[in-house]
Amino acid sequence: MPVPANYTSLDLSGQYALTAPGRQIATSISLPGDVHGALLAADLIPDPYFGENEKLVMWVNETAWTMERRFEASAADIDGYLTLTLSEVDCIATIFLNGEEVARTDNSFVRNDIDVTGKVRAGENTLRIEFAIAPDVAKARADAHPFPIPFTKNYQTNGLKGIHMNFIRKAACHAGWDWGICTMPIGIYGTMSLRKSRLARQESVQIDQVHGNNAVELAIKTRVFAFAQGEVELEHSIDGQVITDKVVVQKGENVFTHNVTIRNPRIWWPAGQGEQPLYELTTNLEGEVTRRKVGLRRLEWVVEKDEIDHTFKCRVNGRDMTMMGANWIPADAIPSRITPAIIRDLLESAKAANMNMLRIWGGGQYEPDYFYDLCDELGILLWHDFMFSCMSYPSNREFLKNVELEITQQVRRLSHHASIALWCGDNEVIGSLDWYPETRADKERYIANYDRLNSMLHRIVEDEDPARRFWPSSPSLGYMDFSDGWHSDTRGDLHYWDVWHSAKSFDAYRSVNPRFASEFGFQSFTSMNVIETFAEPKDRNPSSPVMENHQRNAGGNARILETMTRYFRFPRDFEQMVFLSQIQQGLAIKTAIEYWRSTKPRCMGTLYWQINDIWPVASWSSLDYGGQWKLMHYMARRFFLPINLVAVPQVSQVETNSRGTPVEGQMPDQILLRAINDTGTSATIALEVQAVKVSGPVRTVFSGTCEVGPDAAITAATIEAAELAEDEFLSFVWSDSQSTVLGQNDFFPKPYKAYELVQPNVDARWSDRDGKAVLTLQADAPAFFTTATVDAPGYFSDNAITLLPGRPVDLVFHPRHGATVSSADLGGALKVSNLAQTF
Repeated sequence: MPVPANYTSLDLSGQYALTAPGRQIATSISLPGDVHGALLAADLIPDPYFGENEKLVMWVNETAWTMERRFEASAADIDGYLTLTLSEVDCIATIFLNGEEVARTDNSFVRNDIDVTGKVRAGENTLRIEFAIAPDVAKARADAHPFPIPFTKNYQTNGLKGIHMNFIRKAACHAGWDWGICTMPIGIYGTMSLRKSRLARQESVQIDQVHGNNAVELAIKTRVFAFAQGEVELEHSIDGQVITDKVVVQKGENVFTHNVTIRNPRIWWPAGQGEQPLYELTTNLEGEVTRRKVGLRRLEWVVEKDEIDHTFKCRVNGRDMTMMGANWIPADAIPSRITPAIIRDLLESAKAANMNMLRIWGGGQYEPDYFYDLCDELGILLWHDFMFSCMSYPSNREFLKNVELEITQQVRRLSHHASIALWCGDNEVIGSLDWYPETRADKERYIANYDRLNSMLHRIVEDEDPARRFWPSSPSLGYMDFSDGWHSDTRGDLHYWDVWHSAKSFDAYRSVNPRFASEFGFQSFTSMNVIETFAEPKDRNPSSPVMENHQRNAGGNARILETMTRYFRFPRDFEQMVFLSQIQQGLAIKTAIEYWRSTKPRCMGTLYWQINDIWPVASWSSLDYGGQWKLMHYMARRFFLPINLVAVPQVSQVETNSRGTPVEGQMPDQILLRAINDTGTSATIALEVQAVKVSGPVRTVFSGTCEVGPDAAITAATIEAAELAEDEFLSFVWSDSQSTVLGQNDFFPKPYKAYELVQPNVDARWSDRDGKAVLTLQADAPAFFTTATVDAPGYFSDNAITLLPGRPVDLVFHPRHGATVSSADLGGALKVSNLAQTF
């Protein structure tokens, strides 16, 4: 018997009048959308990303804005109980319907379901949203708080004033960060609708899984909000099975659980480990139909005592898997520019680089539904912070009540996704107690304040999603442990920033042995063609005001250049400097990840900071703003190979300075070649190691075969460093049992600047194969970090590679955004660069 269709939804998105009476501005805005996007479309502000325009548009977030539209409703549209749903109001606003105040919002992370029964007329109606000035509200709340709660001032770069983001609930990075512009967007995103129900509406649908032999039991928990007592018909369908039930509802929230068995289930695996089959669950409440994709998988975090301290690893479908990936921030500082196509492009680039996990960082936002759907589809697991970062937060009753609704809604919205691997309380909040004078002076008070919020988050996860682990903070040593998680590498997760913030050498990454490295990074300049979008030729200098405005970490440009002098000869011009900065960024993270992966099973996760950018800026990202691959992303594709060979230098007697810190650049005594297998089956690896002179001659120093068990790492070969001549480096290739080459890597015992590099001639030829453009590169002398670039959006199958004489390499071009290109489209724009050309 079909479920009766008593539900309708009137879409309220579209054109609204946008006004700022205090500034005599009247234009239009397309909602969902934001004020900056509307003002840009009306040519009322310059592009905030160009030059130093950020300062010219700060007035936008210091202005009160109103959005208003008229809409028609028929008698049939309003014949029932009515809910005005605005899923993301950013952020402090008063909602008026036909001149009557119907709601006030002050949390952009809360879905607003407003009962407007009897308030909508047949015919014309008016919806008006009046936005308060969020920075002013935040300051007033901070001033009224009984004790000071300091806020992060990353966004005060270049004289911009700070904002008390810990007193309002919106993305903290909207006020800027040490990689972000300060826009403080105002707008409405997501669903905007008038929903008519006969008696009740859907609130959430959650699915719990119990895995058995050849079957998975699903418990489908449906929350229904009823406007009055009565009876409704609820239907679920999945895998060809249909459950229809007439249920009695009481006024308010009702919870119903229905069980279904999936026999001979198709199991969901993370990317690189298997397929990602998804079952569609359709839920129908009297015509209100929602659909969810469900991946069947078991996932647990194994935190148990071992010979070191405690493990910290992710077990999926019974296997302990190394998590490989990066940290995710919002895709744009202007929310209206974020689209499903842009998100798909970024996530597909993550998967293409062999990533299986992203960490959604706590200073950003809960992403739209399509983001999580795409992660389910692509097999990308998510370490999901709640949205608290780098500062303390209030813990008064009003704030906690607001956050309780936020977290409860978000967990209920997202918990059915196979991609959600872990809920984490915050980013670096407990660590931030050592950053501010106020918190350092009264630490006990702020720890107690922290615990009130953090314990509530833990309770909500235990109540709403008990199958998933709650992790208190990142970094953290574990439950109720408020000690320093930044420098302990024996348990929990670790943020290691000494190489960047303390200017230590890349070798320092090998001085720590984390169980799970959830944040670490090294900066580069954004790519040259991106710099050209915001800097005029006169400004293309690392010390120009424009380039410094597009560097939000204090001293960041100087640190990039100072590091350059340690490892490379100084570049000859600005463009080569940009190219070289990306080489050294990739080398830094390659050093860390190759070593930490080689310690498996000690280290079971490496998530570098960060994969994407929120605007065009010098940062730690491996993808430029807009999704173009930087050199580090190509290197990530290699250092995240599931079957990998890495070089680990061994120094028998470590020389230290007066502070006990290892002296930089110490020559190794031995070079261990570690074989890493992150697959579920044993691998037979044939390894060939050669010593190569930078001028070209090659000799073999090892050739052999090893067997690496599933999810294991072993030493495949040991090379005595003394066997290498002053002008030689190691190059090694590994193949599978069918002689298929799996990868190539190299190791330089000394900094690149110590070698007398020759200038290679690189020949480049295009061809078309199987509908793809293929670039063949060949060099007459070793060409390091050889990089091909074209104007078309896309990436090559490899890049930033070492070319050896007589060994041509084929690079397949993969267009992005669904484009189709041939070699004829690309040939005229081709540019090939290498290290020797930089000086």
